Amino acid sequence: MKDEPSLQVSEVFYSIQGESSYAGYPCLFFRFSGCNLRCSYCDAKYTYEEPATPTPLSTLLTEAAQYPSALIEITGGEPLLQEAVYPLMDELLAAGRTVLLETNGSINIERVPKEVVKIIDLKCPDSGMTEKMDLANLDLLTPHDEVKFVVSSRADYDWARAMMTQHRLAEKAKLILSPVIGSLQPALLAQWLMADALPARLQLQLHTLLWPGMKRGV
Repeated sequence: MKDEPSLQVSEVFYSIQGESSYAGYPCLFFRFSGCNLRCSYCDAKYTYEEPATPTPLSTLLTEAAQYPSALIEITGGEPLLQEAVYPLMDELLAAGRTVLLETNGSINIERVPKEVVKIIDLKCPDSGMTEKMDLANLDLLTPHDEVKFVVSSRADYDWARAMMTQHRLAEKAKLILSPVIGSLQPALLAQWLMADALPARLQLQLHTLLWPGMKRGV
């Protein structure tokens, strides 16, 4: 197709959704290349360190049609860096698909269709990227959206708790706390969460439990 939009793709794979309120459901992942942040704990550096595969939008839609009952997750890297991600989301929604967008919190989500489930990874201080966050996004959330805090330490937890209170996030979206494995014991984060009775869920990366040691395609 002449002048068809194309996206820079890192990988496309079918797996189990692993780290949101949709965890456990079959999901087709479109992982796009490129990222404007450099988080200290990044587990997908290959999305910006390795060459991308330019892929026409129609090819991605054809792939989605092979899994008609699955969720579709658009992730990265940072998918909102690519202009063609917007027509992709529009086309998937028009086909009746449930679309999840995982975004790093640094790019405004105003142009993202309301029907898309936006999962904003709000960067805690230990990530080194807190100052890059676009906090205007917090006023654009809808009840089906999610805010995820990846927590490395007690300082991160305290920051996340303060953000929840300051921005009244529990009234705007679902909240998730996820420990950085190797930096924070999940049981300790669970203790803090219970002690404060925060309106958030503890989330472990389900795919890492199902397929330990696998870094891609899960």
